[in-house]
Amino acid sequence: MRLDKKAMTLYAVTDRAWVGRQSLFEQVECCLKGGATCVQLREKELAFEDFLNEAQALVPLCRSYNVPLFINDNVEIAIRSGADGVHVGQDDMEVSEVRRRVGDRMLIGVSAHSVDEALRAVRGGADCLGVGAVFPTSTKADADALPFETLRDICSAVEVPVVAIGGIKKSNIMRLRGSGVDGVALVSAIFSAGDIESECRELKKLSEQMVNS
Repeated sequence: MRLDKKAMTLYAVTDRAWVGRQSLFEQVECCLKGGATCVQLREKELAFEDFLNEAQALVPLCRSYNVPLFINDNVEIAIRSGADGVHVGQDDMEVSEVRRRVGDRMLIGVSAHSVDEALRAVRGGADCLGVGAVFPTSTKADADALPFETLRDICSAVEVPVVAIGGIKKSNIMRLRGSGVDGVALVSAIFSAGDIESECRELKKLSEQMVNS
């Protein structure tokens, strides 16, 4: 399956820490209304059945907006929910093994922090890459900021879509101009917002400007 690079323009990665006034489902729906082009369901602590139920609820929601839904880390949840894709990190299952399990119909996203990791992921069957952290981030305290040159080199080395992630917000998106990324993945910049739909509209415009400038 080939992934359109425009799907990376505004990639929303969920974070249960911000669930409160709205349910996670409602938050994702606001993202989609605001123009999110991709959604990743990220659950590190949720019990398997709750995670599965959540994924099964989000699949038709995202499909109604023609937006792909990726499941973070959990291949079994991705398969059983019928999600569009699964995203794995460098410490998770090998990409080639993920591809063997999910077949050709499911998209695979992989985290990469170097040209070597990026090329190895693509050889293993990755359809897109998440590269970062491009700025310091509280979401992953152990993640060092990736040099701009490394981000640019990764984008030049691969033909699959690349999304930048880590510490990105409205005030620094434009600093990614010239890197070659196809868009931005955001967590707190989206889900901590009081008005998620409006925030996504602004972030998407900025991302489009960054990519096309």
